[in-house]
Amino acid sequence: MVRAAVLPAVGAPLEVTDIDLPDPGPGQVRVRLAAAGVCHSDLSLSDGTMRVPVPAVLGHEGAGTVVAVGEGVSGVAPGAEVVLNWAPSCGRCHACSLGEVWLCANALSGAAEVYARTAAGTDLHPGLNVAAFAEETVVPQSCLLPLPAGIPLTDAALLGCAVLTGYGAVHHSARVRAGETVAVHGVGGVGLAALQAARIAGASKIVAVDVSPEKEELARAAGATDYVIASDTTAREIRGLTGKQGVDVAVECVGRASTIRAAWDSTRRGGRTTVVGIGGKDQQVTFNALEIFHWGRTLAGCVYGNSDPAEDLPVLAEHVRAGRLDLGMLVTERIALDGIPAAFDNMLAGKGGRALVVF
Repeated sequence: MVRAAVLPAVGAPLEVTDIDLPDPGPGQVRVRLAAAGVCHSDLSLSDGTMRVPVPAVLGHEGAGTVVAVGEGVSGVAPGAEVVLNWAPSCGRCHACSLGEVWLCANALSGAAEVYARTAAGTDLHPGLNVAAFAEETVVPQSCLLPLPAGIPLTDAALLGCAVLTGYGAVHHSARVRAGETVAVHGVGGVGLAALQAARIAGASKIVAVDVSPEKEELARAAGATDYVIASDTTAREIRGLTGKQGVDVAVECVGRASTIRAAWDSTRRGGRTTVVGIGGKDQQVTFNALEIFHWGRTLAGCVYGNSDPAEDLPVLAEHVRAGRLDLGMLVTERIALDGIPAAFDNMLAGKGGRALVVF
C-alpha cells in the first residue's frame, strides 16, 4: 500500500489515500518518487478539459529511484535514478515513422489500463501513463528515461514536462535564432522554462507577459528583459517595446483564446506564434482572411515542446551542469501530496511558478 492523490471522478476533489500497488509485471518497473511537479495539464485532466479514464492517479512530471523490475526488463535495475516520460513513442505509427515522436498515436494508450486499486478494491488508471502523484508507481519500461549525471533527483522531476515543453517550444517549434525578439505569454512553470530557453538561444529582447505583477522579479530572473501586465493593450505595449514592429516570436503558455490572439497580435509581420497552452473546446480563436494574408504570420501548435525526450534530456542536462538552465528557480512552492488541491487553486488564480510535491 502506498499513499496517492486519487481523482475519483471528473470535477471531483482529489482524495489522498492508500492504494494497493502491485509488483511490476513483465516489462514493468516500480519507481519510488522523489518529487512530482504539479502541472496545468493535471488541472485540465481533473476538470475534464482533457479526458482520461477515471478513477485515476494523476501526475505526469516526476523523477525517482527504481526499486523493482519485472520479467524481461533490461537496461535498468533497482537503484537507478530515472525521469518519468509520460508520452513514450511507440516507434510504429505514422507520426513516429516521420520522426515526429511527440505526436505518437499510441503515446497515451497506457492511460486506459488498470494499474492499481483502491483499498476498497476499485480499479485505478494511471492519469497520463505514469501516475506520479504517489509515493511509488509502476510503469512500463518505455516510460523511463535515465537521469543524466550531475542533476539533483528532486529538481529532475521538472525535466519531465515543464522544461522539455518550454525549451522545446522555443528551440524546436519556434526555432528562435540569436538576435531575435521573443514574447512569452504566461509565466508559470512552462513559461519560466521558455524564458530561460529564449535566453539560451541568444534572443536580444525577451518580453514576459502575465496577469500577475508579483511575477515580474521571477520572470526577470529567468531571462526577461521586459515585463508587461496582461491586458487589452498587451499587443500594443509589446509593439511599443520593439520599435512598433512586434516581436519575431511569441510563445503562448496559457491556453486561452484571448491570450492566443494577443500573442499573434504581438508579433511582427512575418512573425511566428507557438501555442503551448491547452485550452478547452469553448475557447474559440478567430481571424479574418485578409489579416492572415496581410500579416504573413505563422501560428503553430506545440505538443510536449515538439521534443524527443530521449534526445533532448541529455542536452538539457548539459545546460543545467553549465549553469545556463536553473531548474530550482522554476519552483515557487514545495508541498506534500495533500497540498495539490491548493496548488490547483493557485494555478487558477495565476499565482506562482511550479509547485513541486516532494516525497
